[in-house]
Amino acid sequence: MLFDQIRQKPFFILGPCVMESQELLYQVAEKVAEIGQKFNVPVIFKSSFDKANRTSIHSYRGPGLEKGMEMMLNVKQRFGLPLVTDIHESHQAAAVGEVVDIIQIPAFLCRQTDLLVAAAKTGKIVNIKKAQFLSGQDMFYPAQKVVEAGNEQVILTERGNMYGYNNLAVDFRNIYDMKGFGYPVCMDCTHSVQRPGGAGGKTGGDRTFVSMIALAAKAFGADGYFLETHPDPDNALSDGPNMVKLHDLEKVIAPLV
Repeated sequence: MLFDQIRQKPFFILGPCVMESQELLYQVAEKVAEIGQKFNVPVIFKSSFDKANRTSIHSYRGPGLEKGMEMMLNVKQRFGLPLVTDIHESHQAAAVGEVVDIIQIPAFLCRQTDLLVAAAKTGKIVNIKKAQFLSGQDMFYPAQKVVEAGNEQVILTERGNMYGYNNLAVDFRNIYDMKGFGYPVCMDCTHSVQRPGGAGGKTGGDRTFVSMIALAAKAFGADGYFLETHPDPDNALSDGPNMVKLHDLEKVIAPLV
């Protein structure tokens, strides 16, 4: 089972921020599959069907639930990769759970009880991102909601804390604290370099620091790594400044395995 594999080896959640096109998903998934085979590690393909928390109402959000799940299913059928995507409303959980292997809870929503319970009841792995306003120790309670809903397959993901306007910083002690609960802990290396809303109506950031954050997280005992990637991130429709260039992805991953 995937959750057992995640517990045994370093795992990687990889993919473009948002589903821009089927062709983009195929291009990135091909590279993700190659990396999994080369390093013999679990790789999970990620992309979002709806970016419901974009800075501006005019920003691209994605193809929506129905089309998005069709696109992800095509990736699974072509490359055999396990899948992860995020949900923002509890009614989305059942439909998403029919396609993906991991349901992701966005950081801003990690305390939403109905959302966590709906994800748990699908029987899929639930990856809960730590809110920018919570400590690692606080994440015991979101995880507990999933477990008490009948699902012990939980991943906790660190993605930085807000310490000032338009900036994030990572307190790596959060990884150690969350590992104490007994769940696999993932480091979101790309969202942690964001500058939320700090680029004139959209989120900015600096991918320069992604590999350094990943290595620091490894030193603190991270079990997995979340890395968004794109062949042309500077022209991506969401989170471009933070994504790793697809041709650089392998050299970022190599020191982590």
